[in-house]
Amino acid sequence: MAMEAGPRDTEQERRDAADSASRLSPDGPDEQDVLADEVEVELRPQRRLRIWQLAPIVMLAAVGSLMFAFPLAFGTGDGGAVVAMLGLLISCCAAGWGVMAARRVGHTWPGLPPRGSGERADWRVIALYVGVGAVLVALAVWRVARLR
Repeated sequence: MAMEAGPRDTEQERRDAADSASRLSPDGPDEQDVLADEVEVELRPQRRLRIWQLAPIVMLAAVGSLMFAFPLAFGTGDGGAVVAMLGLLISCCAAGWGVMAARRVGHTWPGLPPRGSGERADWRVIALYVGVGAVLVALAVWRVARLR
């Protein structure tokens, strides 16, 4: 018995493949193929900062910034520098508290990788954040020192 070598695809197999390829869409199943009662639901609630987390941070920041701004703007007496520095301290505490609360719910600083992603932060972004922070602190201390 001799086996005859020839093409493996027969004409019928080619037609069947062409028919099945024409029924498929490039982005997934057609509308009629999806069951109507299937609904995708996210089981975990979205992580957001709640009002009870934000309210004390906003209140502290407002009080601290007013304590910092009024002595600087109006130059009130000998205690102005002390009140301004205390206001700056309270504002910085509120900012740190806000950053930690935002980090806890999963937010990140722009340009930095998400927490737990395993990626390393770019040193230029970190240097930019440190530089901006240092300039702001230097300007605040310089302005308070000019009160005396």
